[in-house]
Amino acid sequence: MKHIITIQHTQSVHHTNGMVGSWTDWDLTELGKTQADKIGKKLSEELGESLKDKNFVIYSSDLIRAKQTAEAVAKYFDITPIFKQELRERNLGRCCGKSVQWLRENIECPEKTVDDKLFSDGESKRDAWNRLKPFFDSVMNSEYEIIVIVSHGGLLCHFNAMFLGMPVESLNNGDIHGLSGGVSHFIVSDDGKHFVKRISDMSYITC
Repeated sequence: MKHIITIQHTQSVHHTNGMVGSWTDWDLTELGKTQADKIGKKLSEELGESLKDKNFVIYSSDLIRAKQTAEAVAKYFDITPIFKQELRERNLGRCCGKSVQWLRENIECPEKTVDDKLFSDGESKRDAWNRLKPFFDSVMNSEYEIIVIVSHGGLLCHFNAMFLGMPVESLNNGDIHGLSGGVSHFIVSDDGKHFVKRISDMSYITC
């Protein structure tokens, strides 16, 4: 059996100042740091004895807000996160470093399909999917039994769809979206069946 836990990074400065997240590096707010610490504490209490004799790993996006979330969680397990560029949020190109208002006023191409790009120098949803897919496949095929993944809202939407065996084109119609600080639990049984136990559980940051 494989137990995969995904964490959407906690409150970041860009959640409070009206700026675009994407590939811009933002720190966590003080609240975000407290939320990340709560997630780590509660997860360590939940997993407890189940970690004994299990192969365990924490992966994280290398963007600061995700790194800080992962490091706060990892200290409870005395483990060093492995940082992966593949887990970054979708690159929105030239609007990085700009405000959300600027983004809305300067969109080059409205997103109607997974192949559209808001800005020509950014990624489409398909581009981000293709960036994530090799990492997803490596996780599914790895020997790790408990895997924690810290990433961003857009990328975790893709992960959720991949886990359910949905094609990238399914994102033309909708996605499985979470919230900042949400924790999701996925199980792969010994016979290869995929089970979603919890999606974007917010109790970790409110307890």
